[in-house]
Amino acid sequence: MGSKQHIDIDLREQTLTLLDEGDREIKQYDVSTAAKGGGEFEGSNQTPRGKHRIRAKIGADQPPGTVFKNRRPTGEIYSVELAESAPRRDWVLSRILWLCGEEIGRNRLGGMDSMRRLIYIHGAADTAVMGKPGSTGCIRMSNSDVIDLFDRIEVGTKVVIHE
Repeated sequence: MGSKQHIDIDLREQTLTLLDEGDREIKQYDVSTAAKGGGEFEGSNQTPRGKHRIRAKIGADQPPGTVFKNRRPTGEIYSVELAESAPRRDWVLSRILWLCGEEIGRNRLGGMDSMRRLIYIHGAADTAVMGKPGSTGCIRMSNSDVIDLFDRIEVGTKVVIHE
């Protein structure tokens, strides 16, 4: 594997591409980023741009559809019935890749800190449309895709988010 792999997230195309050390595509996934577009400020509900890295991988060995709250499994598995009980909830499911900004004054420290903003790459409800903006800041993926990505990368993997 090796941490020479890196991730490119394109807000315009709504794609996440895993690349090898020679910038060759390993795999591309459809994602759903912020409905409000790119932006770094706390409370903006926008997806932060710039250089990041994977700070933590959360949820290894959890079953697909595991529901997370505050980065901890709740013991629930996502279902239609559960979704109907909390219709406005932005579900964090299956796996969490927690992002840390690398650019002081852009996405690290102060009111623009991606990690403090709890910006993740995470699994989403089956009803979340991929390939189209719709999140409140995070990068949402289908559950099977986020599990696949999680298993391919390491903590420290570089991530670039751009428009």
